[in-house]
Amino acid sequence: MATSSLTATGFTSSFHGTWGTSIAGEDYSTMVAKTAPIRVRVGNNPLRSGPMMGNVNEGKGLFAPLVVITRNIVGKKRFNQLRGKAIALHSQVITEFCKSIGADAKQRQGLIRLAKKNGEKLGFLA
Repeated sequence: MATSSLTATGFTSSFHGTWGTSIAGEDYSTMVAKTAPIRVRVGNNPLRSGPMMGNVNEGKGLFAPLVVITRNIVGKKRFNQLRGKAIALHSQVITEFCKSIGADAKQRQGLIRLAKKNGEKLGFLA
């Protein structure tokens, strides 16, 4: 334990380290380097990174160039608002179609997923 005393000139201490030094005497940057995550391979499986969000067909598809140009002209925020409205409208159309033919909720959900996959392939979600 460090001892300290009060003198006429001010506060003195027997502490001789720096604020960047740990109890073990290691520098902060050395400690951070030691705590870096280590990837461990289990079995013969290759190392995998975490899941990525996004469209696997980014920039591909018949309509992708048109979608990208429109997004650049209108702006990303406004474009995403318009895209959301279009997707909601299309989902409503699918729902009404399912009601008219008597399809159940599971079939309706399957049609909406199919529409999303087709939109990705055609480049509407680029």
